[in-house]
Amino acid sequence: MTQEDFQNSSNTRTKQGLTHLDHRGEAQMVDVSAKAPTVRQAVAAAKVRMKPETFTTIESGNAPKGDVLATARLAGIMAAKQTAALIPLCHPLPLQKIQVQITPLSQLPGYEIQATVKTKGETGVEMEALTAVSVAALTLYDMAKALEKSIQIESIHLVSKSGGKSGDYSI
Repeated sequence: MTQEDFQNSSNTRTKQGLTHLDHRGEAQMVDVSAKAPTVRQAVAAAKVRMKPETFTTIESGNAPKGDVLATARLAGIMAAKQTAALIPLCHPLPLQKIQVQITPLSQLPGYEIQATVKTKGETGVEMEALTAVSVAALTLYDMAKALEKSIQIESIHLVSKSGGKSGDYSI
């Protein structure tokens, strides 16, 4: 692809709404200053699968490193607040709500992690919710790796979002 082809392709994509590229095809942070602040919310989820004996140990509160679930929950909350520092081109946002829930799933066995993030701003909070569940899952792994190295983090995904120009989304 020539530079001209790339620029034409880039310009077309920009017209369709992919605005993280400038007219030269270089990465840029989107200017959202002209957008009106609206209430925006996103929910993301992930699953963490483990052996039954690992699950039982975590549930009983006997993990060698301490309270696995409380630590993972706090890590998810902290991660949502740091998303702009972790993901290039994400805007730093004032977050009004961050909730991280970790639900035991004995049939997995393991846990479902769900994060809900809310703000009133010019851009959405999908990345903050996804970052929260990702880091909560990684922290759960870190806290339990002395029990099992084969823990699997699965199915990190956006469950829903509301607010903003693109409207609502839900799986």
